[in-house]
Amino acid sequence: MDILLVASAFNSLTQRLYTDLSDHGHRVDAVLASHGPDPVRAAVRELRPDLVVAPMLKTALPEDVWREHTCLIVHPGPPGDRGPSALDWAVAEEAPRWGVTVLQAEAAMDAGAVWAAEQFPVPPVGKSDLYRGEVSDAAVTAVLTAVRRYAGGSYKPLPQTDKSIGVVWRDAFRQERRRIDWERDDTATVLRKLRGADSQPGVLDELLGREVFLHGGHAEDRLRGRAGELLAHRAGAVCRATRDGAVWIPELRPRRNSGDPAPFRRPAISVLAGLTDPTDSTGLTDLTGESAAARLPEAPVPFELPSDRRTWTDVRYRQRGDVGFLGFSFPGGAMSTGQCRRLLAAYEFALTRPTRVLVLGGARDFFSNGIHLNVIEAAPDPAGESWTNLNAMDDLVEAVLRTTDRLVVAALGGNAAAGGAMLALAADEVWCRIGTVLNPHYRRMGLYGSEFWTYTLPRRVGAEQAERLTTEALPVSAATAERLGLVDRLVPATPEGFTAETERLAAGLAGEPGLDRRVAAKAAARAADERQCPLTDHRRTELARMHAIFFDAGAPYHALRSAFVRKTPSGSPRPLAAPAGDLR
Repeated sequence: MDILLVASAFNSLTQRLYTDLSDHGHRVDAVLASHGPDPVRAAVRELRPDLVVAPMLKTALPEDVWREHTCLIVHPGPPGDRGPSALDWAVAEEAPRWGVTVLQAEAAMDAGAVWAAEQFPVPPVGKSDLYRGEVSDAAVTAVLTAVRRYAGGSYKPLPQTDKSIGVVWRDAFRQERRRIDWERDDTATVLRKLRGADSQPGVLDELLGREVFLHGGHAEDRLRGRAGELLAHRAGAVCRATRDGAVWIPELRPRRNSGDPAPFRRPAISVLAGLTDPTDSTGLTDLTGESAAARLPEAPVPFELPSDRRTWTDVRYRQRGDVGFLGFSFPGGAMSTGQCRRLLAAYEFALTRPTRVLVLGGARDFFSNGIHLNVIEAAPDPAGESWTNLNAMDDLVEAVLRTTDRLVVAALGGNAAAGGAMLALAADEVWCRIGTVLNPHYRRMGLYGSEFWTYTLPRRVGAEQAERLTTEALPVSAATAERLGLVDRLVPATPEGFTAETERLAAGLAGEPGLDRRVAAKAAARAADERQCPLTDHRRTELARMHAIFFDAGAPYHALRSAFVRKTPSGSPRPLAAPAGDLR
């Protein structure tokens, strides 16, 4: 069928449905409702779709569209659930199970007849992680069921007046409900509130007399202090005391009306550095407030933590027999200069350990999305920070490519894009959880790309396919990626079960009798490739192209980056249209 996706953003679920519906043989296009109703109407008139599917909407579909065409809404709640904050309520109420419902659009919100529904368990993770994992899996299953039923022509969707459906209206989950009472809320309550708003909208709070949004939350097992007190910083995050413990908060976001020129999410310590403390009587706080952050002690931890530690760090190494696991988890999958350097240091540490297989990643949610556009946008010199960040990313990828004494596996429990996808391709094997979406390209951000893609991508899929992937710049499902040669193994696991399944597969790989021969063959192949075209040549060529873009004030990259970070509509309302410009 011809299916049109209508969404407020080309987000992870919209991309997942695009790839999965395409893999099932449907012709799929998309239009963004964030550009207003007219582009939606125009797309419907032009494409004349058999079916309209709305994976994620912040505004209602135009009435003339849903009256004249069958339009299916993907609602992240069970049948009968209504309201704009379904997942927020699921996290806040600690629902053990939740659901996704595909219902027909009509005038009343979420009140249409039910075409399909799917349940899923709710693990104790952040709302955005849940959305990209269990919600996404359930949504795809439900949408495929609804599409199959619609195509069959005989299925009658179930009206919500049916006795089997209990209708529950849930109001918008506003900041008043999210507010943390640091004197009264215990650690479990604080964590639940933080995780329920980890990506959007954040928890509005006060630090150093200024209102900021808190994003993300993780438990701390040792640091303690007065409730609400800032205790320490680590890897960009800050630790804050609760009445019975402490939590790590990775990111902060200044309010839009705060006067901060960078009112968007970024590492907490960098936002804290821009806050002045109105209660400071020492006279040492300067206009930039740097001393407020400088006074906060660092609480470092080793890469290899004891198994009984319950604390947060964004990079962690552990070992099981002949297998090393280098896990990392960066908010939104973005990797700043500091995060790249930290991961490289951990990788070099992992290489000192006696293992036959080294697994990169292996956790649920994002693998990596490449350089950190938010940190770059907030920098005094975005071009210079872009350059520094990219070189740090290249250093990491080069270290992986030059590893010849063991087998390296990239284990993707979640999505990867741009330089993050190329980091995965630097490994000897790429394992993907079924449901992962890859974006192995850079053009939609106005970039040529680096991270040795000119070596690793053609090596895996051939020059012609590499050209197509990087110029069309479309999302690719894990199944299609395997078919193309980007991925070596599909892992049929739930988001929560991916780590354990990766450990089992890695142990089997380390025990293969022919592994030593594989490692020797890998070293020989790397040496042969180096003689033909050294890695330094690939890097030099790619970086020359990127340098020209970064330091050209008129390059589209700068406007595209700013629009992406600041979440302002830009470009075409048709996200699958060919990117403008020639970056070859």
